[in-house]
Amino acid sequence: MARTIRIRGFSSLSNWRIASGLVLFAFIATHLINHSLGLISLDAMEAGRTVFLALWRNPLGTILLYGAIIVHGVLVLYALYGRRSFRTMRPGEAVQVVLGLALPPLIVVHVVATRGLVQVYDLNDMYAFVVLSIWVFDPAQGVIQSTALLTGWVHGCLGLYYWLRLKPWFGRWNTALYTLSLVTPLFALAGFASAGREVAVLAQDQGWMADFQRAINMPADVDEARDWVYKAANRAYMGMAVILVFTLVARWIRIFLENRRGMVTIRYPEGRSARAKPGLSVLDISRMNGIPHASVCGGRGRCSTCRVIVREGAEHLEPPNDSEVQVLRRVDAPETVRLACQIRPTHNLTVTPMLPAAAQPSAGHARASHLQGREQNIAVLFADLRAFTQFSEDKLPYDVVFVLNQYFRAMGRAIDGAGGRLDKFIGDGVMALFGLNKSPEEGCRDALNGARAMAEALEELNRTLATELGEPLRMGIGIHIGPVIVGEMGYAHATTLTAIGDTVNTASRLESMSKDYGAQLVVSRRVARQAGVDLSAFPRHRIDVRGRTRPMLIYVVEKATDLPDAHAARMAPEQPAPADAMAATSDA
Repeated sequence: MARTIRIRGFSSLSNWRIASGLVLFAFIATHLINHSLGLISLDAMEAGRTVFLALWRNPLGTILLYGAIIVHGVLVLYALYGRRSFRTMRPGEAVQVVLGLALPPLIVVHVVATRGLVQVYDLNDMYAFVVLSIWVFDPAQGVIQSTALLTGWVHGCLGLYYWLRLKPWFGRWNTALYTLSLVTPLFALAGFASAGREVAVLAQDQGWMADFQRAINMPADVDEARDWVYKAANRAYMGMAVILVFTLVARWIRIFLENRRGMVTIRYPEGRSARAKPGLSVLDISRMNGIPHASVCGGRGRCSTCRVIVREGAEHLEPPNDSEVQVLRRVDAPETVRLACQIRPTHNLTVTPMLPAAAQPSAGHARASHLQGREQNIAVLFADLRAFTQFSEDKLPYDVVFVLNQYFRAMGRAIDGAGGRLDKFIGDGVMALFGLNKSPEEGCRDALNGARAMAEALEELNRTLATELGEPLRMGIGIHIGPVIVGEMGYAHATTLTAIGDTVNTASRLESMSKDYGAQLVVSRRVARQAGVDLSAFPRHRIDVRGRTRPMLIYVVEKATDLPDAHAARMAPEQPAPADAMAATSDA
């Protein structure tokens, strides 16, 4: 299926919402920091206000702030208009929406009484004026404004959390950011209370009150100014109500018209299906019908965890916009994959979710292509302890676990040091991959050096644990190179990067053959040739491997510590003798 990219003039509504939200969050954060200075003194708050006004009351700051308010408000209303059902809203998202809608009515009196009076009556809205008004003269407004402060901060923190938790670095900073989100409003409230107590004492001094009124340019008719504030606030309340009702009515009309189109059926794996009215996203349909579906970002088109393979009906879908394409490219998704939160089917659709419902934010991070699943030529190493079952029968469970952990630690370090990737521990065995992010030649050289390092590590372990072991641990290793399918496989917490294919099976069988030859290492001739290392000093055999139609050549190395340094001993690839020509061609 060819993917058509629909390019739009703007990046995405989501990006506009994030950008405007960041501006508003910065405004709230600087406001709270200014409040916190009240813990020092009222004069410190006033000094901080000078910096605050320099940031936000210059022409650029004013345009940026009020532009962000308008953009953010319009996008919130548009999101409400576009939502097909509120039943699909997650609890955290619902809290964020409710807080966002509650904030404008909470702050309207405060905004009119400060910025409005400044513009109309040329008032100097000093911190002392604000604190005196809502701490001494109208404590109810003090409670309202404190509530507004917490409402705006929590709303902003939730928005930041849903955005930042998709970033790879977020886990490292999560605790620090969470702590900062708690202490910032606490310091602000404490600063406000401290300043309020200070102002309450100062207000009892008639001389101070007279100087204060002159300093703020108190309107001659205070009652007129107060009436103007509440009339303006009431007009703002009415306007907000009209806009909200208009949005909800428009939403109802849109849904009514969409419902006349009939129903669509979404089919999922395991015979499950769901029917819904057109206009809902596939993610919404899944949620409404109780079908588990991953969506870390809540359906905002950011995380990619809701992605699905569209198996039937893709031709009826709108092509992805540039924002969806960008997210899918980040995770290297194939063309048949779409974001379930972004596709709104008008015809029947068959989809397969790509991730389990419990997927974590890391599933949406940009990832190396080999994690997505691809065929690659790599070297695979298998190692296994000899006669360890007999050893474990004569030891206490604690001793067995202790020895195994020491063995696994030593082997893991040897593999890592050689540039390999430890795939898994299988009982007392080890599987490792070499060349995931390198050329096959480098992977073969790393694998040979890894085998030598593992043998050296085993010798050191035998010396260290001589008293506990009784007799030395022995190990067999097999190495082969060839095409495998590499990717993250598994379920939930048991997901890991691994490789599957005939090459893996062959490497495992070579390891088993090391026991038959009484040697520590059996390595396929292909590994030696691609590594460019001369292993002709070691015995060579032509063998039949179960599951393979042709024989293959192997080298048998009694002690892997006898291997040369594969990187230092590189040479021209060994040329096969004429008698071995046919065997060499089957050395796969």
